[in-house]
Amino acid sequence: MKRLQKAIFLCIRTVSLLFAVSAISFALISASPVDPVQQYILGLGTAVSPEQRAQIEAFWGVEKPLLERYFSWLGQLLCGNLGESLLYRRPVAQIIGERFRNSLALMGCAWALAGIVGFLLGCVMGMYRDKGPDKLLKKVCYVLSSTPAFWLGLLLLLVFSVWLGWLPVGFSAPVGALKEEVTVWQKVRHLVLPAATLSLTSFANIALHTRQKLIDVLESDYVLFARARGEGEWTILRRHGLRNILLPAVTLQFSSFSELFGGSVLAETVFSYPGLGSAVSEAGLNADVPLFLGITLFSALFVCAGNLAADLLYGVIDPQMGEGEKTG
Repeated sequence: MKRLQKAIFLCIRTVSLLFAVSAISFALISASPVDPVQQYILGLGTAVSPEQRAQIEAFWGVEKPLLERYFSWLGQLLCGNLGESLLYRRPVAQIIGERFRNSLALMGCAWALAGIVGFLLGCVMGMYRDKGPDKLLKKVCYVLSSTPAFWLGLLLLLVFSVWLGWLPVGFSAPVGALKEEVTVWQKVRHLVLPAATLSLTSFANIALHTRQKLIDVLESDYVLFARARGEGEWTILRRHGLRNILLPAVTLQFSSFSELFGGSVLAETVFSYPGLGSAVSEAGLNADVPLFLGITLFSALFVCAGNLAADLLYGVIDPQMGEGEKTG
Protein backbone atom coordinates (compact mmCIF):
# COMPACT_ATOMS: atom_id res chain seq x y z
CA MET A 1 0.00 0.00 0.00
CA LYS A 2 2.81 2.37 0.88
CA ARG A 3 4.54 1.66 -2.41
CA LEU A 4 1.38 2.59 -4.31
CA GLN A 5 1.03 5.79 -2.30
CA LYS A 6 4.68 6.61 -2.94
CA ALA A 7 4.28 6.01 -6.67
CA ILE A 8 1.21 8.27 -6.78
CA PHE A 9 3.07 10.94 -4.83
CA LEU A 10 6.04 10.78 -7.21
CA CYS A 11 3.75 11.11 -10.24
CA ILE A 12 1.94 14.11 -8.74
CA ARG A 13 5.26 15.72 -7.83
CA THR A 14 6.66 15.19 -11.32
CA VAL A 15 3.57 16.60 -13.05
CA SER A 16 3.45 19.63 -10.76
CA LEU A 17 7.16 20.25 -11.28
CA LEU A 18 6.83 20.10 -15.07
CA PHE A 19 3.84 22.44 -14.91
CA ALA A 20 5.82 24.94 -12.82
CA VAL A 21 8.85 24.69 -15.14
CA SER A 22 6.69 25.26 -18.20
CA ALA A 23 4.92 28.27 -16.67
CA ILE A 24 8.11 29.94 -15.44
CA SER A 25 9.98 29.26 -18.70
CA PHE A 26 7.11 30.61 -20.80
CA ALA A 27 6.87 33.75 -18.66
CA LEU A 28 10.62 34.40 -18.81
CA ILE A 29 10.75 33.94 -22.58
CA SER A 30 7.73 36.24 -23.02
CA ALA A 31 9.53 38.90 -20.97
CA SER A 32 12.72 38.56 -23.03
CA PRO A 33 13.70 41.65 -25.07
CA VAL A 34 14.43 39.44 -28.09
CA ASP A 35 11.58 39.55 -30.62
CA PRO A 36 10.91 36.02 -31.96
CA VAL A 37 8.87 37.41 -34.86
CA GLN A 38 11.81 39.53 -35.97
CA GLN A 39 14.14 36.54 -35.67
CA TYR A 40 11.74 34.48 -37.75
CA ILE A 41 11.63 37.18 -40.44
CA LEU A 42 15.43 37.40 -40.50
CA GLY A 43 15.55 33.63 -40.94
CA LEU A 44 13.36 33.87 -44.01
CA GLY A 45 16.01 35.92 -45.80
CA THR A 46 13.43 37.98 -47.67
CA ALA A 47 11.85 41.37 -47.08
CA VAL A 48 8.51 41.36 -45.30
CA SER A 49 5.96 44.15 -45.53
CA PRO A 50 4.26 45.54 -42.42
CA GLU A 51 1.03 43.84 -43.47
CA GLN A 52 2.78 40.48 -43.74
CA ARG A 53 4.43 40.99 -40.36
CA ALA A 54 1.03 41.75 -38.87
CA GLN A 55 -0.32 38.52 -40.35
CA ILE A 56 2.55 36.55 -38.82
CA GLU A 57 1.93 38.15 -35.42
CA ALA A 58 -1.80 37.38 -35.70
CA PHE A 59 -1.04 33.76 -36.68
CA TRP A 60 1.26 33.36 -33.68
CA GLY A 61 -1.12 35.19 -31.37
CA VAL A 62 1.50 37.67 -30.20
CA GLU A 63 -1.12 40.30 -29.43
CA LYS A 64 -3.04 37.92 -27.12
CA PRO A 65 -2.66 38.11 -23.32
CA LEU A 66 0.12 36.08 -21.71
CA LEU A 67 -2.17 33.58 -19.96
CA GLU A 68 -4.17 32.93 -23.10
CA ARG A 69 -1.01 32.27 -25.11
CA TYR A 70 0.35 30.02 -22.37
CA PHE A 71 -2.75 27.83 -22.10
CA SER A 72 -2.99 27.64 -25.88
CA TRP A 73 0.60 26.39 -26.01
CA LEU A 74 -0.03 24.05 -23.06
CA GLY A 75 -3.05 22.56 -24.83
CA GLN A 76 -0.94 21.81 -27.89
CA LEU A 77 1.72 20.33 -25.64
CA LEU A 78 -0.75 17.95 -23.97
CA CYS A 79 -1.75 16.79 -27.45
CA GLY A 80 1.88 15.91 -28.17
CA ASN A 81 2.62 18.92 -30.35
CA LEU A 82 5.78 20.75 -29.25
CA GLY A 83 5.62 23.12 -32.20
CA GLU A 84 8.03 23.76 -35.04
CA SER A 85 11.55 25.08 -34.61
CA LEU A 86 12.05 28.54 -36.06
CA LEU A 87 15.75 27.86 -36.55
CA TYR A 88 15.65 24.42 -38.18
CA ARG A 89 12.15 24.61 -39.74
CA ARG A 90 11.38 21.14 -38.41
CA PRO A 91 9.19 19.72 -35.59
CA VAL A 92 10.70 20.25 -32.16
CA ALA A 93 10.02 16.66 -31.10
CA GLN A 94 12.01 15.37 -34.07
CA ILE A 95 14.99 17.59 -33.27
CA ILE A 96 14.95 16.60 -29.59
CA GLY A 97 14.83 12.91 -30.55
CA GLU A 98 17.84 13.22 -32.85
CA ARG A 99 19.92 15.39 -30.54
CA PHE A 100 19.09 13.36 -27.43
CA ARG A 101 20.71 10.25 -28.87
CA ASN A 102 24.03 12.09 -29.10
CA SER A 103 23.62 13.72 -25.69
CA LEU A 104 22.66 10.40 -24.12
CA ALA A 105 25.87 8.78 -25.34
CA LEU A 106 27.91 11.74 -24.09
CA MET A 107 26.23 12.13 -20.70
CA GLY A 108 26.00 8.36 -20.18
CA CYS A 109 29.74 7.86 -20.64
CA ALA A 110 30.61 10.89 -18.51
CA TRP A 111 28.10 9.93 -15.81
CA ALA A 112 29.32 6.34 -15.51
CA LEU A 113 32.99 7.34 -15.62
CA ALA A 114 32.53 10.10 -13.02
CA GLY A 115 30.60 7.78 -10.70
CA ILE A 116 33.04 4.88 -10.87
CA VAL A 117 36.21 6.98 -10.68
CA GLY A 118 34.77 9.27 -8.00
CA PHE A 119 33.64 6.37 -5.81
CA LEU A 120 36.97 4.51 -6.11
CA LEU A 121 39.04 7.61 -5.42
CA GLY A 122 36.80 8.46 -2.47
CA CYS A 123 37.44 5.01 -1.01
CA VAL A 124 41.20 5.42 -1.46
CA MET A 125 41.12 8.89 0.13
CA GLY A 126 39.11 7.60 3.08
CA MET A 127 41.39 4.63 3.67
CA TYR A 128 44.53 6.83 3.55
CA ARG A 129 43.07 9.72 5.54
CA ASP A 130 45.51 12.61 6.05
CA LYS A 131 48.30 10.66 4.36
CA GLY A 132 50.11 11.32 1.09
CA PRO A 133 47.55 9.83 -1.35
CA ASP A 134 44.69 11.55 0.45
CA LYS A 135 46.35 14.97 0.44
CA LEU A 136 47.29 14.70 -3.25
CA LEU A 137 43.86 13.50 -4.40
CA LYS A 138 42.09 16.14 -2.33
CA LYS A 139 44.05 18.88 -4.04
CA VAL A 140 43.23 17.40 -7.45
CA CYS A 141 39.53 17.24 -6.55
CA TYR A 142 39.48 20.82 -5.28
CA VAL A 143 41.16 22.07 -8.46
CA LEU A 144 38.86 20.15 -10.80
CA SER A 145 35.67 21.06 -8.90
CA SER A 146 36.51 24.76 -9.28
CA THR A 147 37.54 24.50 -12.94
CA PRO A 148 34.96 25.74 -15.50
CA ALA A 149 33.89 23.06 -17.96
CA PHE A 150 34.48 25.27 -21.00
CA TRP A 151 38.04 26.13 -19.89
CA LEU A 152 38.90 22.49 -19.27
CA GLY A 153 37.39 21.56 -22.63
CA LEU A 154 39.48 24.17 -24.42
CA LEU A 155 42.60 22.92 -22.61
CA LEU A 156 41.97 19.29 -23.60
CA LEU A 157 41.18 20.40 -27.13
CA LEU A 158 44.43 22.34 -27.36
CA VAL A 159 46.58 19.52 -25.97
CA PHE A 160 45.11 16.37 -27.50
CA SER A 161 43.76 17.73 -30.78
CA VAL A 162 45.97 20.67 -31.75
CA TRP A 163 49.35 19.83 -30.25
CA LEU A 164 49.35 16.01 -30.21
CA GLY A 165 46.77 15.38 -32.94
CA TRP A 166 45.54 12.21 -31.23
CA LEU A 167 41.83 13.07 -31.28
CA PRO A 168 39.51 15.03 -33.60
CA VAL A 169 38.84 18.70 -32.95
CA GLY A 170 35.08 18.36 -32.56
CA PHE A 171 31.72 17.20 -33.92
CA SER A 172 30.31 13.70 -33.46
CA ALA A 173 31.57 12.31 -36.78
CA PRO A 174 34.13 13.19 -39.48
CA VAL A 175 33.21 16.27 -41.50
CA GLY A 176 31.64 15.43 -44.85
CA ALA A 177 31.09 11.74 -44.08
CA LEU A 178 27.68 10.23 -44.70
CA LYS A 179 25.79 8.94 -41.69
CA GLU A 180 25.83 5.32 -42.86
CA GLU A 181 29.59 5.50 -43.53
CA VAL A 182 30.55 6.55 -39.99
CA THR A 183 31.97 3.66 -37.96
CA VAL A 184 31.58 3.05 -34.25
CA TRP A 185 35.28 3.70 -33.70
CA GLN A 186 34.99 7.13 -35.33
CA LYS A 187 32.05 8.00 -33.09
CA VAL A 188 34.00 6.90 -30.01
CA ARG A 189 37.03 9.02 -30.98
CA HIS A 190 34.80 12.10 -31.34
CA LEU A 191 33.17 11.29 -28.00
CA VAL A 192 36.36 10.99 -25.92
CA LEU A 193 37.18 14.65 -25.30
CA PRO A 194 33.62 15.88 -24.50
CA ALA A 195 33.02 12.91 -22.19
CA ALA A 196 36.38 13.43 -20.47
CA THR A 197 35.58 17.10 -19.94
CA LEU A 198 32.23 16.31 -18.31
CA SER A 199 33.54 13.47 -16.15
CA LEU A 200 36.59 15.40 -14.90
CA THR A 201 34.40 18.27 -13.70
CA SER A 202 31.87 15.90 -12.07
CA PHE A 203 33.74 13.18 -10.21
CA ALA A 204 35.34 15.49 -7.61
CA ASN A 205 32.14 16.02 -5.61
CA ILE A 206 31.42 12.29 -5.54
CA ALA A 207 34.98 11.51 -4.43
CA LEU A 208 34.98 14.07 -1.61
CA HIS A 209 31.52 13.03 -0.43
CA THR A 210 32.45 9.33 -0.45
CA ARG A 211 35.66 10.10 1.43
CA GLN A 212 33.80 11.85 4.25
CA LYS A 213 31.17 9.11 4.53
CA LEU A 214 33.85 6.42 4.67
CA ILE A 215 35.72 8.31 7.39
CA ASP A 216 32.50 8.46 9.44
CA VAL A 217 32.07 4.70 9.02
CA LEU A 218 35.68 3.93 9.97
CA GLU A 219 35.27 5.96 13.17
CA SER A 220 32.15 4.07 14.26
CA ASP A 221 32.00 1.66 17.19
CA TYR A 222 31.31 -1.49 15.13
CA VAL A 223 34.41 -0.85 13.01
CA LEU A 224 36.44 -0.41 16.20
CA PHE A 225 35.09 -3.77 17.34
CA ALA A 226 36.03 -5.30 13.97
CA ARG A 227 39.58 -4.02 14.36
CA ALA A 228 39.71 -5.53 17.82
CA ARG A 229 38.82 -8.90 16.31
CA GLY A 230 41.81 -8.60 13.99
CA GLU A 231 40.16 -7.68 10.71
CA GLY A 232 42.35 -5.83 8.21
CA GLU A 233 41.54 -2.37 6.87
CA TRP A 234 40.55 -3.52 3.38
CA THR A 235 38.46 -6.35 4.85
CA ILE A 236 36.64 -3.77 6.97
CA LEU A 237 36.06 -1.70 3.87
CA ARG A 238 34.63 -4.68 2.01
CA ARG A 239 32.43 -5.99 4.83
CA HIS A 240 31.32 -2.82 6.60
CA GLY A 241 32.32 0.23 4.58
CA LEU A 242 30.91 -0.37 1.11
CA ARG A 243 27.35 -1.16 2.19
CA ASN A 244 27.20 2.05 4.26
CA ILE A 245 28.71 4.45 1.73
CA LEU A 246 27.15 3.02 -1.43
CA LEU A 247 23.67 4.43 -0.82
CA PRO A 248 24.80 8.06 -0.30
CA ALA A 249 27.07 7.75 -3.35
CA VAL A 250 24.17 6.52 -5.51
CA THR A 251 21.98 9.35 -4.23
CA LEU A 252 24.61 11.94 -5.13
CA GLN A 253 25.29 10.27 -8.46
CA PHE A 254 21.67 10.39 -9.59
CA SER A 255 21.11 13.87 -8.20
CA SER A 256 23.95 15.11 -10.41
CA PHE A 257 21.80 14.77 -13.54
CA SER A 258 20.97 18.48 -13.54
CA GLU A 259 24.63 19.46 -13.15
CA LEU A 260 25.60 16.99 -15.85
CA PHE A 261 23.07 18.44 -18.27
CA GLY A 262 24.23 21.98 -17.49
CA GLY A 263 27.84 20.99 -18.06
CA SER A 264 26.95 19.32 -21.35
CA VAL A 265 25.75 22.67 -22.70
CA LEU A 266 29.24 24.11 -22.30
CA ALA A 267 31.07 20.95 -23.41
CA GLU A 268 28.95 20.50 -26.52
CA THR A 269 29.37 24.16 -27.43
CA VAL A 270 33.17 23.96 -27.10
CA PHE A 271 33.45 20.78 -29.17
CA SER A 272 30.57 21.63 -31.58
CA TYR A 273 28.99 18.35 -30.52
CA PRO A 274 25.43 18.07 -31.95
CA GLY A 275 23.49 17.32 -28.77
CA LEU A 276 20.76 18.90 -26.71
CA GLY A 277 23.24 21.22 -25.01
CA SER A 278 24.35 22.87 -28.21
CA ALA A 279 20.74 22.95 -29.45
CA VAL A 280 19.51 24.83 -26.37
CA SER A 281 22.30 27.39 -26.67
CA GLU A 282 21.47 27.92 -30.36
CA ALA A 283 17.77 28.21 -29.52
CA GLY A 284 18.50 30.81 -26.84
CA LEU A 285 20.77 32.90 -29.06
CA ASN A 286 18.35 32.80 -32.00
CA ALA A 287 15.13 33.26 -29.97
CA ASP A 288 13.78 29.89 -31.08
CA VAL A 289 11.01 29.82 -28.48
CA PRO A 290 9.39 26.43 -29.37
CA LEU A 291 12.72 24.61 -29.37
CA PHE A 292 13.91 26.32 -26.20
CA LEU A 293 10.71 25.45 -24.30
CA GLY A 294 10.73 21.89 -25.60
CA ILE A 295 14.31 21.23 -24.48
CA THR A 296 13.66 22.90 -21.12
CA LEU A 297 10.72 20.60 -20.39
CA PHE A 298 12.60 17.56 -21.64
CA SER A 299 15.61 18.33 -19.45
CA ALA A 300 13.33 18.73 -16.40
CA LEU A 301 11.75 15.37 -17.18
CA PHE A 302 15.23 13.87 -17.59
CA VAL A 303 16.28 15.07 -14.13
CA CYS A 304 13.03 13.77 -12.59
CA ALA A 305 13.69 10.38 -14.17
CA GLY A 306 17.12 10.31 -12.56
CA ASN A 307 15.70 11.04 -9.12
CA LEU A 308 13.01 8.39 -9.62
CA ALA A 309 15.64 5.83 -10.63
CA ALA A 310 17.56 6.63 -7.45
CA ASP A 311 14.44 6.06 -5.34
CA LEU A 312 13.84 2.70 -7.00
CA LEU A 313 17.44 1.59 -6.45
CA TYR A 314 17.33 2.32 -2.73
CA GLY A 315 15.43 -0.89 -2.04
CA VAL A 316 17.87 -2.90 -4.15
CA ILE A 317 20.99 -1.50 -2.50
CA ASP A 318 19.58 -1.46 1.03
CA PRO A 319 17.00 -4.28 1.46
CA GLN A 320 16.14 -3.01 4.95
CA MET A 321 14.36 -0.04 3.35
CA GLY A 322 12.12 -2.39 1.38
CA GLU A 323 11.47 -4.46 4.50
CA GLY A 324 10.54 -1.32 6.40
CA GLU A 325 7.93 -0.47 3.76
CA LYS A 326 6.46 -3.98 3.95
CA THR A 327 6.23 -4.01 7.72
CA GLY A 328 4.73 -0.52 7.67
